[in-house]
Amino acid sequence: MDAKAAAFIGMGLAALGFAGASIGIGMVFSTMIAAVARQPEAEGKVAKYMWIGFALVEAIALYGLVIAFIIMGMRG
Repeated sequence: MDAKAAAFIGMGLAALGFAGASIGIGMVFSTMIAAVARQPEAEGKVAKYMWIGFALVEAIALYGLVIAFIIMGMRG
């Protein structure tokens, strides 16, 4: 296997972070909806932590994107 093929495989593997992030974001928001459905008066407190969790999960996708771009830049 040459270096170009390995770079493409590496970029694809780095992009797998998007799959994990999409599952994580779905879990964050579904848990928020379930929590507000059970206790509507706690929506303000729960929403604050939901957005923090969303930002942390979204950072994983951004890390995967940055790694894919770094690998793409190194192969040229």
